[in-house]
Amino acid sequence: MKCLKNTQKNTAKTSTKNNGEKMKEIYFDYSATTPVRKEVLKEALPYFSQKFGNASSFHSKGLEARNAIESARKKIAKILNCEPEEIIFTGSGTESINLALKGTAFRAMLEGKKGTIISQVTEHHAVIETLNWLKKFGFNVVMLKPNQKGIIEEKELRKALEENKDTVLVSIMYANNEIGVIQNLAELSKICREFGVPIHTDACQGTEYLDLNLKKLGVQMMTLNGSKVYAFKGTGLLYKDKNLKIEPLIHGGAHEHHLRAGTENVAGIVALAKALELAEKEKKKEGKRLVGLREYMIKKILKEIPKTYLNGDKKQRLPNNVNISFEGLEGESILLRLNEKKIYASTGSACASQSLDPSHVLLGIGRSHALAHGSIRFSLGKQTTKKQINYTIKELKKIIKELRQMSAAWRG
Repeated sequence: MKCLKNTQKNTAKTSTKNNGEKMKEIYFDYSATTPVRKEVLKEALPYFSQKFGNASSFHSKGLEARNAIESARKKIAKILNCEPEEIIFTGSGTESINLALKGTAFRAMLEGKKGTIISQVTEHHAVIETLNWLKKFGFNVVMLKPNQKGIIEEKELRKALEENKDTVLVSIMYANNEIGVIQNLAELSKICREFGVPIHTDACQGTEYLDLNLKKLGVQMMTLNGSKVYAFKGTGLLYKDKNLKIEPLIHGGAHEHHLRAGTENVAGIVALAKALELAEKEKKKEGKRLVGLREYMIKKILKEIPKTYLNGDKKQRLPNNVNISFEGLEGESILLRLNEKKIYASTGSACASQSLDPSHVLLGIGRSHALAHGSIRFSLGKQTTKKQINYTIKELKKIIKELRQMSAAWRG
C-alpha cells in the first residue's frame, strides 16, 4: 500500500465533508514522521536565504555557516554527553545506519577481516537490508530473536558473542519503531565491552523520550534523525566514539572529519540541534503525559473491542506507542476505513508500507501470520489529546464490527 500523503499537515484541524458535516483530522503516525515545530523552523529559517553561505568557503558568509554548524555540534554533544568531534551529520537516519554498519565492515575488510555482525530480527529495515547486502562480501550475520515481549535477553547476546569470536560489530536498536519496546541497552553494552566488540544503536524512535547520555548507555555509535523529533526530514547524525575507526561511504571533500563528503545542510543541522534541545528540556513532562494517554488508549481498546491483543511489552515501551492486533482482520482494511474518517495511523513501519507482507517485527516476537496481518500502530505525539483518542476508539469500534461482519473467515 502506498504511503498516505500529507499526514504531517494540520494534524488536528477541522475540515468539512461535502455534506457539510464537520470531521476532525487526527494524526496517530508520529513514529513515521513529525511536523516541524515552529520554534525549530524559526531557528533554521535564516539559513535558507539570508545566511546561505557554503560552510567550506573562507569568507564571512562561509564562516557564518561554519559557525552555525559547529555551534549545533556543540549543543548536541552536550546533550549526548560526548565530544563535538564525535558527531557526524548525515542526510538521514538510514544514511547514518549505513555509515555505521558498512563503515565498520569496510574497515574490517581493509584489515583483512570478514567477521560476524550481530543484530536482531526485529530491527528497522535500514539495518536488516544493510546487513543482507554485507553478506555478499562474506560477512557472517547473526540475528538474535527477542522474547515474546520483544526484548533481547542478555544471555542470548552473550551466547552469540561466545560462539562468534570474530564479531566486529553488534547493532541493537534502542526502541522499536513498530511495537515501541525499549531494550536494556546499557546492559547489552556492558556485555559487548566484556568481549571488546563495539555496539551501535538506532535510537531514532527514542530521541524524544529516552535518556541519550552516551556515558550511561555505553555504546560506541548511535543513530539519530530529524524527522522523528519535530525537525526536518532528510537530516540525521551518527555519534561515533573518537577511538573507533570506520571507513567513509561518500568520498569527496574533507567534510565531517573526512567521514561524510558533501556540502552541509546548514539549515537542517541547525534545526536538528534546536529540536534536540527542546526534546531534552521537555521529555520528562511530555513523556509522563503521553504514558497516561497511551495507557488510557490501550485499556479502552482491549476492554471495548473483543479479540484484540497488545503487541510488545506492557511497560518497557515508548510513551507514545500503541500497537494492537485485531483478530480476524487485515490491518490494511482497518487503515483504509480509519483514513475515510480522517484518522491517520499505520500498519507498521512507514518504510515497509508498500509491502503487503506481515510485519517482520510481529513475526519476530512470535505472533501468528494472521495476527501480524491484523495489526495497527497508533503513535501519539505533541498534538494528541484524550478527546482525539475517545473519538478514534468510537469510530474504531464501528469499523471493526462492520469488517468482521463482512468477513467470511470471522467466527467470533
